[in-house]
Amino acid sequence: MITLTIDGQQIQVPEGTTVLNAARKAGIHIPTLCDHPHLKPYGGCRLCMVEIEGFRTLQASCTIPATNNMVVRTTSEQIRKARKFVLTLIFSERNHFCPYCQVSGSDCELQNAAYGEGMTHWPLQPNWQPYPVDASHPYFILEHNRCILCRRCIRACAELVGANTLGVEERGAKTFVIADLNVPLGESSCVSCGMCVQVCPTGALIDRRSAYRGQNTTVDHQQTLCLGCSVGCGVDILTRDQQLIRIDGNWDAPVNQGVTCKVGRFYPAFDDRERLKTPLLRKNGSLQPVTWEEALEAAAEKIKTASGNGIAAVASTRLPLESLVIFRQLFAEHLRSAVVTSTDEGSRTAILSKWAEKLGKPFEGKIDQVHEAGAFLVMGADLVNEHEVLGFFIRRRFPEGIKLIVVDEDQNHLGDLAHCALIPQKKTQPALLKGLIAAVAKLGQNQVPFSGQPDEEVQKASSTCGVASDLLLEAAFQLTNSEKPIIIYDPAAINDDVMDLLITLSQTTGAAMISIKGGANALGAAQLDLDKTLKLNGQQVAFIAIGDEEPKERLIQQLEKCSSIIVQASYHSRLTAMADVVFPVVNWLEQDGHFINLDGRLQTAAKVLQPAETVWTNEAVLSALADKLGTSVESDWKNVISMRPSPVSIAI
Repeated sequence: MITLTIDGQQIQVPEGTTVLNAARKAGIHIPTLCDHPHLKPYGGCRLCMVEIEGFRTLQASCTIPATNNMVVRTTSEQIRKARKFVLTLIFSERNHFCPYCQVSGSDCELQNAAYGEGMTHWPLQPNWQPYPVDASHPYFILEHNRCILCRRCIRACAELVGANTLGVEERGAKTFVIADLNVPLGESSCVSCGMCVQVCPTGALIDRRSAYRGQNTTVDHQQTLCLGCSVGCGVDILTRDQQLIRIDGNWDAPVNQGVTCKVGRFYPAFDDRERLKTPLLRKNGSLQPVTWEEALEAAAEKIKTASGNGIAAVASTRLPLESLVIFRQLFAEHLRSAVVTSTDEGSRTAILSKWAEKLGKPFEGKIDQVHEAGAFLVMGADLVNEHEVLGFFIRRRFPEGIKLIVVDEDQNHLGDLAHCALIPQKKTQPALLKGLIAAVAKLGQNQVPFSGQPDEEVQKASSTCGVASDLLLEAAFQLTNSEKPIIIYDPAAINDDVMDLLITLSQTTGAAMISIKGGANALGAAQLDLDKTLKLNGQQVAFIAIGDEEPKERLIQQLEKCSSIIVQASYHSRLTAMADVVFPVVNWLEQDGHFINLDGRLQTAAKVLQPAETVWTNEAVLSALADKLGTSVESDWKNVISMRPSPVSIAI
């Protein structure tokens, strides 16, 4: 620790802390525009200048490290003049007409900085040039007139996401933020994560749906979880008058540290599906609005006539543990239904649970290990179109020299970035993994004994899977000569033989294993034994607790075999159109509860919006239905989820 003095206040900070961050720790405000707590110091705007004893000129506090016994002053006549001059130049460079800007009035850091210096005008004549607006992107707009060239968006795109889509072109006053080689944003390599929008200090990058709908100081903020996949990112929900305004990443969330993808940030805001607002019952061939009592009575009668073996029950993995436990109690324990599963059908978790039971202990690692790994072997996992944040964590670490090996029988979207792309012939994954294990042994890097002749095994595997032996050796070298390697895989793309070899490869190389799990609560559903394949065998009544999930085509096709369908859902869909009874339930913003993400982290989702009076929670519907069926249920989820071995340790 070092000690410095800022504005007469003594402060202790770790060595390497910048003067700006030291001041922040002490609660001393230093204005800045280009700096962001989650980005590397840049020193571009020069607004954070301070006086330091022993220095002849003002220094940028965001880039200069604090030293022992340093004396800093953040306010003086010289500093105020410098800040006003910097702000004057910024305001005069482009058309910053604040009354017409969508973030004017507390959201704009440029405007706030000017007010902080007591500025109401600037003495220089502005450059009255019209600058282009890029509105080609489906989710946000790039308004060059509001841009101050702080490069926050560019740095966020590279440092947080690893996409490297944004850059600059030209010099001086002609400098512009561009995408790729100056193509429209909507035609660029942009991954639509929206991190550039979140870090922009002005109105240069704006969300299409949230602009002009309220300032940050006039909206309500509520932190909750994204339910887009099993990563379990924390998000900050901005609402006003019971309406969703915007979704930002939660900088304090332990899983994602503020990083989000388009599924978490934009998809909910652009969801235009029609809400269900009242129970529906099929009468005379069409669905008619009815009371809750009538709908519950009708559903109970259909379930009673079907008995246990005649009922199939499916629940969404977007439901909280509280709902899943009650669902399981009602249909698996009380009604003894022959088919009780989830919408994921264990496509990814069934094999994991099987091996956890076989090994008798967890065998997978944690997301935190991704930030320290020196090499990644990605097998069958599409981290560009699914579980994107996990892919961002890998991509953004390329400047650190990490190695990426991709194994996939099909074209993998990370393949172009990989140092080694291994594309085996179809159904030869076991041979390839055997070759990798043998290659590690040939290099003398195996951490467990290897039986057999490594040279022969490598050549045999190469001939079988169609991957050159040199490439197998190169992949093995990169994996074993890196610190803390990790294997990230998609369980849906493997069988028992491949799983056995993956675990052996993990033990041989000392690599941790992380799998993607599917839905937000897929691991929770698996712990409740809700991971069976949906195979109807004469069941005539189906109960589908779909919640706000979009029903998959496969589910709809399966249910066409049933004579009666009961659905609890948030939105109208093809599934509800097929149903005989429909219960309107809350969506993800209207419910609270607990979720287990892919690395076993138990997290709490908070209710953000108040549902309509005619819309019930999933737990309320299931409990009311249980009453009609003459039984009772309770949500004792903490004891139930630990009864089955888990592939990853779960902290309750």
